[in-house]
Amino acid sequence: MRFFYKIILIILIVFLKTGNVLSDNNVFNVNNIELIKKSNAKNKDLANEAIKKGFKQLIEKILLEKDKNKLVQLNFSQIKDLVLFYQLSNKIEDNNDSNKLVFNISFDKDKIHNLFFERNISYSEITNREIFILPILKKNNQIFIYNQNFFYTNWNEIYKNELIEFILPLENIEVIRNINLNIDSLLNVKFENIFDEISTKNVALVFIEDTNSKEEKIYFKINILGNKIIKNKIIKRLNFNQDEFYEKITTDIKKEIVNIIKSQNLIDVKTPSFLNAQLENNIKNNLASLNERLKKINLIENIYVQEFNNKSVFIKIKYLGKLSKIIKLLEEQNIILQLIGDQWSIKII
Repeated sequence: MRFFYKIILIILIVFLKTGNVLSDNNVFNVNNIELIKKSNAKNKDLANEAIKKGFKQLIEKILLEKDKNKLVQLNFSQIKDLVLFYQLSNKIEDNNDSNKLVFNISFDKDKIHNLFFERNISYSEITNREIFILPILKKNNQIFIYNQNFFYTNWNEIYKNELIEFILPLENIEVIRNINLNIDSLLNVKFENIFDEISTKNVALVFIEDTNSKEEKIYFKINILGNKIIKNKIIKRLNFNQDEFYEKITTDIKKEIVNIIKSQNLIDVKTPSFLNAQLENNIKNNLASLNERLKKINLIENIYVQEFNNKSVFIKIKYLGKLSKIIKLLEEQNIILQLIGDQWSIKII
């Protein structure tokens, strides 16, 4: 019995002490905001400038294009109220630039959620930032995949984006053969027929045919989180020379792909979900350890103790997003969630 009461005490300490704070708010942190300090600049003004810049970067990172306009009317006092804390970083890579300051801004998750709730905004939390991409160029009835392909050579040099990491596959004779065999129906071919080893990951195939017209239609096929999407985009040539036009194509397509990835990772703050799970009371399934690991998952908002006895603790987990994503995030923290019969069981590895 003494051991049982000790367990109860630990439960109360862990859950009452942590309250609603069960996340590191990683998605709402904006780091490495660089500012140049002028001789007459005040620290308060610099901090305010960093907050403005940080908020702009935040909405660029987590919002779809259509939702950004819903926040344009926010004044600075409203934006500043969303800040949890900010800090002036000592990390300055360029030692010769003594006027360069680097700020880190952390925005309050609960206040951001309330704002998005009021304005009917869903935000994106991307956990897998990698996407394999192969841009293919067709010009003068010739197919260019790796060599003499502006897009393959320069893809990661144009419109650099920290949100998504575009990975270009290495030259592969088998890929060349598969593409040439399916060139007339490239968007209909299965990904595994082109990307055998990485077909189950996030993959994009971009097909650019340069017909030297006033506008070109660019086709792309994407596999994000198992969802296959086929789209096309018309890009006008205007007065650009070839390299400028190709740079515009690269920028526009990358922005479109980033927006698609965001759309596949949307979180609706208006519709939280709840999961009841059983946790065994033993050393391996330590409650404090579970709590620490759950703090690292931003999509988990809270945990409630429903019932406990000398063998088990029954908890309710409040979370945002899809259950399949929560299960994957739990696995990354070495937490296994299993449905046994009609009861969810949670274990720490």
